[in-house]
Amino acid sequence: MLMQLSEDLGGYAYDIFVTKFDGWLVFGILAQVVFGARFILQWLASEKAGRSVMPLSFWFLSIAGGLMTLVYGLVRREPVIIFGQALSTGIYLRNVALILNEKRRKSGADAVS
Repeated sequence: MLMQLSEDLGGYAYDIFVTKFDGWLVFGILAQVVFGARFILQWLASEKAGRSVMPLSFWFLSIAGGLMTLVYGLVRREPVIIFGQALSTGIYLRNVALILNEKRRKSGADAVS
């Protein structure tokens, strides 16, 4: 049983990473690296501040990684990825808009003071 499981897993991994290897797979992996990097960035910013913070660059990496993953999903015709990333990327864009609007309001209020 363990031997069969080992062979099945090996065949599965070979199919995914060798048989289906192409430029789009590399692009999809790169998209996940960009998307995952946002958590490392957020963690480092929080450690530096000594509290939990969400830097603006977190949202830009979210947008970049989300759009890249969305493109990958569209090319691969993966409805789960398309739905998830289309919705998520819209939310990331809205967060950036809210942050930039808040900064404009604060800088306008500071200029009046």
